[in-house]
Amino acid sequence: MTVSEPGSEISSEVSIGTDTVDPDLIEMMDAVFAAHRKDHGAPGAVGLDTELWSTLGELGLVRLTGSSDHGGSGAGWAEAAELLAAAARHGVRVPLAEHDLLACSLLAAAGLPVDDTLRTVCVLDAAGTATGVPWAQAAGRVVIIFPVGDGHGHRVADVDAAALTITAATNMIGEPRDTVTVDIAVLQADSRAIDDALVEQLRLKSALVRAIQVCAALDAALELTIEHTCSRVQFGRSLSKFQAIQHMVADIAAEAALARAATDAALNVAITSRWTAANLGFLVAVARSCAGHAASVVVRNAHQAHGAIGTTVEHRLHEYTRAALAWRSEYGSVAHWDEAVTRAAVAAGTAGLWPLIAD
Repeated sequence: MTVSEPGSEISSEVSIGTDTVDPDLIEMMDAVFAAHRKDHGAPGAVGLDTELWSTLGELGLVRLTGSSDHGGSGAGWAEAAELLAAAARHGVRVPLAEHDLLACSLLAAAGLPVDDTLRTVCVLDAAGTATGVPWAQAAGRVVIIFPVGDGHGHRVADVDAAALTITAATNMIGEPRDTVTVDIAVLQADSRAIDDALVEQLRLKSALVRAIQVCAALDAALELTIEHTCSRVQFGRSLSKFQAIQHMVADIAAEAALARAATDAALNVAITSRWTAANLGFLVAVARSCAGHAASVVVRNAHQAHGAIGTTVEHRLHEYTRAALAWRSEYGSVAHWDEAVTRAAVAAGTAGLWPLIAD
């Protein structure tokens, strides 16, 4: 995933996984978010920008991966990953992943109709509650997965948001992360049984979406840090000439590259196996673990390299560092994914550990 200086044009060819994404498509995505950022400035209190959402819809980006037979653009996850990265690079907060990659794709897989209404998705607990639901307060409908009463299996329902109790909340960068409550018994009549494999796919897709976004934020923080340390002069020479600063920037670059490599590896297998590879859960866990730990190093070093200016609201650094910290804790904490990697390694045993890592 190649990233240029935030707000600038990106390289002519970017590849994610096994696919090479059309450079013209990437350029168009980047231009849309750059123009929005230029016109609207830094994100404040985040709500759905209906004008931007309409523009993205007209360009075929709202349902980028949806089937062309049902109003989508027929693209794949490689293109969607570039779209998410472009939005993150420009500090634009919009529910593209939640609508297209999570909610609408789940409906399509379950054989349920999809229209242009903005959707998000959540999984209820046995009491009928889901917390931290992204963009529920902005959605017209919520795709809800809920457990069957006997504790075996799940069902899915596409529910009008007005029929739900939605308690508004946000994450640390102001994105809606709401609590959704509903009587499960009310959902039964208009629901459909869903295979447990689709529930597991949703879990992995949700986790990988956040890894992609974290990587884009880390890359942007790296670019800002390089720009700042090369241009800022201290004691008659640029900060980039000081060995301590060089070590900080090198650590940022190394950690961001590791997170990106792990995320690209998981995405590659997801794309080529259509989310069915036996080791995909392990690869997603590795990607989330690497991205989570990388965020700690990148955030610390980037702010140290920037000094006081990096803590100001006016400087863009916080848009990426705070976003990385917010996103790494969603759909599983760093500790959760560390434990998943550990469990997989222990289960593989001495004979299976190397094939687990190398495959």
